[in-house]
Amino acid sequence: MAIQKILIVDDSPTERYFLTDILVKNGFSVSTAENGEDALAKIKADKPQLILMDVVMPGQNGFQITRAISRDPDTQDVPVIICTSKNQETDRIWGLRQGARDYLVKPIDPQELLAKIAALG
Repeated sequence: MAIQKILIVDDSPTERYFLTDILVKNGFSVSTAENGEDALAKIKADKPQLILMDVVMPGQNGFQITRAISRDPDTQDVPVIICTSKNQETDRIWGLRQGARDYLVKPIDPQELLAKIAALG
């Protein structure tokens, strides 16, 4: 089933706007969350088909939220792509170990993002 509903989790309004703009222009339905706690509530209320997760946020970081999603039987089938400014290989490996399906470093390249989403769909 092709991915339609995407949740963007990022504490930066600029980043949320940038990603939303790319996705909406490409026909996706987008919702956003400003932090991990907000994201978990939104996932439970209206399960997305994909989550784009920032790492550095107030409260729980993106790695912790990704781990919570991947370990919860209700949400473990929802793929997570981490979108972060953390560009170290160790961060990428850690993110994937937490259950993320993919890892993108900011600034996000729109074509690369769309290709990653298409590969999951």
